Amino acid sequence: MQIQENFSLKQYNTFGIDAKAKQFSFFSTSDELADLLEYSKEPPACILGGGSNILLTKDIDGTVLKNEIKGIEETGEDDNYIYVKAGAGENWHQFVQYCIGRNWAGLENLSLIPGNVGASPMQNIGAYGVEIKEVFNSLTAFHIHDRTIHTFTTGDCEFGYRESVFKRKYKNEFVILRVTFRLHKSPVFHTEYGAIKDELERMQVSSLSIKAIARAVINIRTAKLPDPKVIGNAGSFFKNPSIPHSDFLRLKEKFDSIVGYNNPDGTVKLAAGWLIEHSGPKEGISWKGYRTGDAGCHAKQALVLVNYGNASGKEIFELSEAIMQSVEKKFGIMLEREVNIYR
Repeated sequence: MQIQENFSLKQYNTFGIDAKAKQFSFFSTSDELADLLEYSKEPPACILGGGSNILLTKDIDGTVLKNEIKGIEETGEDDNYIYVKAGAGENWHQFVQYCIGRNWAGLENLSLIPGNVGASPMQNIGAYGVEIKEVFNSLTAFHIHDRTIHTFTTGDCEFGYRESVFKRKYKNEFVILRVTFRLHKSPVFHTEYGAIKDELERMQVSSLSIKAIARAVINIRTAKLPDPKVIGNAGSFFKNPSIPHSDFLRLKEKFDSIVGYNNPDGTVKLAAGWLIEHSGPKEGISWKGYRTGDAGCHAKQALVLVNYGNASGKEIFELSEAIMQSVEKKFGIMLEREVNIYR
């Protein structure tokens, strides 16, 4: 067990914010986690995975523990599904590629999402018409206070749009250890969302496969989203808001190009990127491509806030506040952050 003092987290968050942890350590088993908790005598201030969905606005006056639990194993199968368990510390995209390479279907639309496996059920990550809850089977999690391991099923996780019990109801109570996914033996293709069909046509794909869909998704994401290794970011910073259909029709009368998608419950999901792009710090200036110091809004995707080099977490947070206020002022809609804020 190695505890490091006054440790820079710059390399451990995709925004590249140079915040420091009072104490820092890694764990790769539940026993190591238990030992670290016993040593520190207090709950950890933060559990880090891939650091891809957090904005650090200040130094952390406490212990930060990084989840390095690895391992991928096939745990069973039935007529329709393969059950695959992965350690929470596994890189998400590498895990997706591992499954695709074995022709296990269901994760291909979620290719190239930054972060680790453990964050996938916590956030109920989703992209291009697919969410984790559709391929999730169960997970094991360590209770920080009781030092016990619990199993959570789909119902236990109470999945919502980029939500689960681990973000609200049980926030800071559990550490996800391993996640088991239920993947299809025979693929069910999802190509109706976004630009996947257009990209598949551009690729001249004649025979649809999960590999082709994954490549299309990777191409689309690479074209419009910045690489965190080059420009600090956490992917989509805001959630796409849903509003009543009647409210959407009223907005449509005033803003005829507004983008919305029908939800199964009759509400309409708006494209937050469109709302941000069509508002700005002042009349005639869009947030898209806007920059103040080293904090900015990406030029190709307004939904992504970026650190061009030396922006502080506080500066990026303040930019997000200004964006939210301008969107509310123009459209009457309050955006909600998808990224977890450490304040």
